[in-house]
Amino acid sequence: MNHRSHVVHPSGGLRLILPASRVWQNRKIMTSVRMDKWLWAARFFKTRALAARACELGRIQSNEQLAKAARDVRIGDRLRVTNDGDDFVVEVQLLSEVRGPASVAQTLYRETEESRELRLKVAAERKAMKQFEELPVGRPSKRDRRRIIQFRGRA
Repeated sequence: MNHRSHVVHPSGGLRLILPASRVWQNRKIMTSVRMDKWLWAARFFKTRALAARACELGRIQSNEQLAKAARDVRIGDRLRVTNDGDDFVVEVQLLSEVRGPASVAQTLYRETEESRELRLKVAAERKAMKQFEELPVGRPSKRDRRRIIQFRGRA
């Protein structure tokens, strides 16, 4: 079903009229976006579901307060995002509900200098610790597996 209608313009040509709802969507100015959508669009998380889950687990803070997935993100907000061992403190620069290329996603926020330095320091420490880590040569034996399970608290 086509909701478009044609009207004859005074100049004699046909003019396409779109429904009011469609025109409103095109002219709508975005002042806020849902937290999970923005985190997904800014590529902090691979899916919106993962972004929403991080909010539920308290890994997202907006202006020093725990943020829920439905909370609005506005330009100028300061977010603390914890994911996969990294801790980002960013200031929101632009809003988007659409996930685009990484180069565009990086323009949505600005990471603070303290956050960047701390993240690089932690990454360097993690890399240095791998040199001292002794990895097992082969698969664990049945006895080793039992000890692993016991250590993890599953038994």
